[in-house]
Amino acid sequence: MTTQPIRNKHQVRELATYYLKKGEVRNHVLIVLGVHTALRISDLLRLRWEDVYDFERNRVRASFYIVEGKTRKTKTIALNKSAVKALTLLAASAAMPGRFLIENPRTKKAISRIQAYRIIRVAAETLGFQQRVSPHSLRKSFGYFAWKSGVSPAIIMEIYNHSSLAVTRRYLGVTQDDKNEVYWGLSLCG
Repeated sequence: MTTQPIRNKHQVRELATYYLKKGEVRNHVLIVLGVHTALRISDLLRLRWEDVYDFERNRVRASFYIVEGKTRKTKTIALNKSAVKALTLLAASAAMPGRFLIENPRTKKAISRIQAYRIIRVAAETLGFQQRVSPHSLRKSFGYFAWKSGVSPAIIMEIYNHSSLAVTRRYLGVTQDDKNEVYWGLSLCG
């Protein structure tokens, strides 16, 4: 079964705040960054504090760059206010040079992809989501909501570093309801 984007903004907010309400800030950051950076989970889990945090100025960076594991392409990612807020919250207790951003406190290594999947799945199931939600759903949700807000699919393709628009189109998970909104919303003759 193919992972789909989360198509409901309320559900995205619920998922993002689930762990925050439980006081599990690291897991909150995992979800917020997953939705707001469009990174693959393997790239997100490789991030270290010095990638996103300026220790001289004692604050979260406005942007950072990463060499993607899959494509080996360098990419600059701007952090929006939601990402900065989440990172600032986590930085108060966890920011240390050399440490992983999404770290297992016992091993001092990044959590595994399987653990990231469990964190996201548990929150989605507890919240009663009907669709299958995984770390890849967060990446796809970024593109879906960017597209719904009017961002050109060509720009989304560039952000994802996809080789073709066809791949990006599959990521967006366009449904018949999305197509119907276009038909009903376009009024050119009166």
